[in-house]
Amino acid sequence: MSVRIRLRRTGSKKQPSYRVVVADIRSPRDGRFIENLGHYNPRTDPATIEVNAERALYWLQQGALPSDTVKSLLVKTGVWTQFTGEAPPPEPPAPEAAQEEAPAEEQAAPEPEEMEVPEETPESEDAEQPEKSEKTEE
Repeated sequence: MSVRIRLRRTGSKKQPSYRVVVADIRSPRDGRFIENLGHYNPRTDPATIEVNAERALYWLQQGALPSDTVKSLLVKTGVWTQFTGEAPPPEPPAPEAAQEEAPAEEQAAPEPEEMEVPEETPESEDAEQPEKSEKTEE
């Protein structure tokens, strides 16, 4: 039996929230599932993500494949890094810190020097012309 960890839509019309479930690959999106692992609410700021890490790791070790969205949620909660043993990706700096550092980098960077492009010598042009004239005379 192929098993996937995926999202199951709950909530009312135009107000989605999701449950993270383990389900057979053949069952419909909101159909039968094996186990409920947590929930995800994208409408809150920041989005609410709650996943039972112990059970998620168990299912990943049993061969359950996460959907792309669930994989990104597992990365955010740290469950995926526990499963793969990889170091988490570095977080980008805060936008405010990046703006403060940008002017300092611009001042410190020297201006690039213009590269001189060598001009073509007339000798190379003369060398090609006699070949053409010899062919035309024959």
